[in-house]
Amino acid sequence: MTDPSATRPSGYPVDVDVEPQLSGRNRTTTFFRLILGIPHILIIGGIANVGIGFGGARGAGALAGAAFTMAVIAWFALVFTGRHPRGLWDFCAYYLRWLVRASAYLGLLRDDYPPFGDVAYPTTLGVEYPEAGRDRWSVGQRIIYAIPHAIVLFFVNIAWFVVTVVAWISILLTGEYPPTLYRFSVGALRWNVRVESYLLLMRDEYPPFRMAP
Repeated sequence: MTDPSATRPSGYPVDVDVEPQLSGRNRTTTFFRLILGIPHILIIGGIANVGIGFGGARGAGALAGAAFTMAVIAWFALVFTGRHPRGLWDFCAYYLRWLVRASAYLGLLRDDYPPFGDVAYPTTLGVEYPEAGRDRWSVGQRIIYAIPHAIVLFFVNIAWFVVTVVAWISILLTGEYPPTLYRFSVGALRWNVRVESYLLLMRDEYPPFRMAP
């Protein structure tokens, strides 16, 4: 089940967006953001970061570990039957929605504290269950196919880290997140989540090498 508030343009069937919060930022929670985010880090394993950690292996978050366990089980089901068990898919979608919310908070894109569970938040994840037959060859080779993205995202995520540090300083000094840096950060999050959904076997379409919707 996808996020009820999710909308996505035509194009790649996984999209992420964040309701902009550029000014009037909370400097106190920004200063202590990593400390405040520890409960979510323990659950999801850290901010969306496929390039550095390669698809969820980056952290020991309980929900992340469960999602990738589900993906391993789904891999066998897809290879042998061509179908993704809906319950396994729904769990991974649940994990990704949580990941998007927590990543937006940890990445300073929002000041609202993310909920624990599937509750409304000013982020959207648009992804649909693939009703058509699945590409078993693509599923079987999924990790190999994802390697180019992992390499590129390694550098994108280093840049994202630097941008976030600059934004952290900017918010503390001015109370504002520079718009250009904000768009970059949302785009980096979008790219990471698309690749992570691909590694979780939620879609067979190859993710684009871009940050735009």
